[in-house]
Amino acid sequence: MSTILITGASSGIGRACAEAFLDGGWHVGLLARREDALQEVAAGRDTAHVLPADVTDAVQVDAAFESFIGRVGRLDVLFNNAGMFGPAAPIDEVSLDDWEQVLRVNLHGMFLCARAAFGAMRQQEPLGGRIINNGSISAHVPRDGSVCYTVTKHAITGLTRTLSLDGRPFDIACGQIDIGNARTDLLGGLVDRARAAGEPEPPTMDVAEAVKSVRLMADMPLNANVQFMTVMATKMPYIGRG
Repeated sequence: MSTILITGASSGIGRACAEAFLDGGWHVGLLARREDALQEVAAGRDTAHVLPADVTDAVQVDAAFESFIGRVGRLDVLFNNAGMFGPAAPIDEVSLDDWEQVLRVNLHGMFLCARAAFGAMRQQEPLGGRIINNGSISAHVPRDGSVCYTVTKHAITGLTRTLSLDGRPFDIACGQIDIGNARTDLLGGLVDRARAAGEPEPPTMDVAEAVKSVRLMADMPLNANVQFMTVMATKMPYIGRG
């Protein structure tokens, strides 16, 4: 049975993916800070493994990965998904505390989880595995007032490219999925702001479409890889910006 560890599994895209992989018969490691929310996802599922941890804490991250691998034997896939948007404001209105929080979660946290996964995958037998980083449309073009989020997501593209290169000798594949406007709680904030400003609501797509794309990447054999995938609401102002 295949195994996947999903960070940010308590809500949004992470939770939707976790439920889909559980339905598909995978052993799924559910990693997030809120144990109660993880227990809701895991309820009644023998192949769900609750791993409460803060992705910004190296000790907790390493312990969670070790616990999951100890239970299921190996790590086939990491969906490196946990993230936050942060303040919606121009740079001079962003506090240093807010900047550092987004940096810790979106970059430091994804680094720690990739580090733990890579270390396990290069040592296990048979060798290898797959890391899927959740980037964003903002890894290419920003929204206004998104300096914290956009900077970190650009950095994730560099992480993806480097892991892809460094992983080749160990049969570790790494790809990035850039998701635009999947309907989740995170997107709800953007919709609410548009309504409050009397602006048109942004185009959205069902989160299930993002889940299908993650499944496509995860199901590939290790001699094939989706290096970068963009899946987004069709009418988003992405092509043609500027």
